Amino acid sequence: MGILDSKTPSGPLADKWTKHKNDINLVNPANKRNIDIIVVGTGLAGGSAAATLAELGYNVKTFCYQDSPRRAHSIAAQGGINAAKNYQGDGDSNYRLFYDTVKGGDYRSREANVYRLAEVSGNIIDQCVAQGVPFAREYGGMLDNRSFGGVLVSRTFYAKGQTGQQLLLGAYAAMNRQINRGKIQAFNRHEMMDLVLVDGKARGIIARNLVTGEIERHSAHAVVLATGGYGNVFFLSTNAMGSNVMAAWRAHRKGAYFANPCFTQIHPTCIPVSGDHQSKLTLMSESLRNDGRIWVPAKKEDAAAVREGRLKPTEIAEEDRDYYLERRYPAFGNLVPRDVASRAAKERCDAGFGVNKTGEAVFLDFAAAIERYGKEKALTSGIKNPDKATITKLGEEVVEAKYGNLFQMYEKIVDQNPYKTPMMIYPAVHYTMGGLWVDYNLQTTIPGCYAAGEANFSDHGANRLGASALMQGLADGYFVLPYTIGDYLSDDIRTGAISTDTKEFEEAEQQVRERMEKLTSGSGIHSVDYYHKKLGKIMWNKCGMARNEKELKEAIKEISELRKDFWENVKVPGSIDSKNQELEKAGRVADFLELGELFAKDALDRNESCGGHFREEYQTPEGEALRDDENFKYVAAWEYKGEPKDAELHKEDLVYENIELKTRSYK
Repeated sequence: MGILDSKTPSGPLADKWTKHKNDINLVNPANKRNIDIIVVGTGLAGGSAAATLAELGYNVKTFCYQDSPRRAHSIAAQGGINAAKNYQGDGDSNYRLFYDTVKGGDYRSREANVYRLAEVSGNIIDQCVAQGVPFAREYGGMLDNRSFGGVLVSRTFYAKGQTGQQLLLGAYAAMNRQINRGKIQAFNRHEMMDLVLVDGKARGIIARNLVTGEIERHSAHAVVLATGGYGNVFFLSTNAMGSNVMAAWRAHRKGAYFANPCFTQIHPTCIPVSGDHQSKLTLMSESLRNDGRIWVPAKKEDAAAVREGRLKPTEIAEEDRDYYLERRYPAFGNLVPRDVASRAAKERCDAGFGVNKTGEAVFLDFAAAIERYGKEKALTSGIKNPDKATITKLGEEVVEAKYGNLFQMYEKIVDQNPYKTPMMIYPAVHYTMGGLWVDYNLQTTIPGCYAAGEANFSDHGANRLGASALMQGLADGYFVLPYTIGDYLSDDIRTGAISTDTKEFEEAEQQVRERMEKLTSGSGIHSVDYYHKKLGKIMWNKCGMARNEKELKEAIKEISELRKDFWENVKVPGSIDSKNQELEKAGRVADFLELGELFAKDALDRNESCGGHFREEYQTPEGEALRDDENFKYVAAWEYKGEPKDAELHKEDLVYENIELKTRSYK
């Protein structure tokens, strides 16, 4: 077992990043134009990194499997982006954002990285405003803020329920400027199939043109992976259907350690599963918990009547409702962190209080907010003694201005008007805190291979607070990686162009072809989706919101057997040398079948509960997560050794010099 060096700078926490930037090596502008960088993934992390690196003078190649960077899954982020600007004057600060993030992650993140994230957060907002991102504004013209789970201040900047889309358009515009200058070569509809190492350094990738099927070699002096998370290992998740782990897993197989794979977030406000043929889940923004109140019927007979359609939720009296988050966590109420809210919803539904046909849903109700906003709007509009209909109309207008597109989306999917009847929500797999292990410079254990955004593990510990994903992606891309990658590339100013006509590229391409040929040579008994769904059910049932030793051991065995069956019997029609979407899916599911086993192995090895990792054997009498700081205050980084069961554990001990570790409480 190895001990990992994070290369965290010494000195006071607030000075580490400034000191580090002053100490690391730089590449002068004349030399940057002789250095090539590959960026895989063009969402917020990859897009912002590519644009900034090209602006600095590097030659950048970008790769994405979508037809445009605008299709990246970052577009789906709805509620907002955090920054410690304290516009509300409610006591926010860099330190408070740092502390909330570390506490929200249940003290399982790297202190220095999180403080740096908080430190640069304000710069992100300035950058995006300069790009024209239409953040919501108050009456006086100042940028508006709202609250998200796990905090007691308002620090979330937002653009209605389309924040991810608007931020991505800003990054995309910055990329387009560099494409027009010739500093970025964009390879859309290309998928990274493998990482190429030359003398132990990442020097390029093998990519497949998804339109023609052609296998291509691309070289560079460094490779940046910004390819998002692996939530689709559960099959049903809030992720886009194409989201996968291939790029990160290819790097893992070449020597990049994979950290904390079991740290996966279950988001509490998703539209519930409707049937066995569903292929993905839809997220309702956490911002809705600012004004929506979560409840279930207080009486089991009322819950049963709602499930059977004999009783409408609006017919249940106030005193017969259980606002269970407000009851259990009065200080934070409906704005507890995601892991806490998700487990509380599961507990109520498991106890028989669920409200949809399957019994796996709770209500998110806006009636109180509509009334409150309506009365306020009536007063400010000079309407005296308004009747109930006027109050409701005015209140709905305010709610529509804040959340209109989210309400519209819900109504289109569920065919119910959420202004008139409470939404139904249930937890679903969302974000992955685990990912490739990186040091303070965002470099993996492979020299020259970097990971940014959700593809790395570094900032969120065991649970991510809402509105922090966009913050991390843009922090890494705009303000961290452009500094730190120069420290590595300063040794390459005399290297010259990297040739693709070498044995390393030839061998990597041959391995890619052999893998695809193996995928198409199965007996053809079952489809790719058949295996993905079976894997998803194993993961959800035995590695989902609650885990235990017995079921994790069963999951490891079942996934191993399923993987063996997959390689023998999967059906992949068509050829490898043309457009073939089943082949694309097969390659991704093959990696999920390896990752899933490592995920379960990591969860089995971590004998504690923390954040999104909840082991049933380790909980408080109140049912809350019970950490073991003495034995598990570390990052678990796994080294590839062939089969997932043989992966070797390396540890990075987490040192907290600036905060006291406490039992995480939101009461």
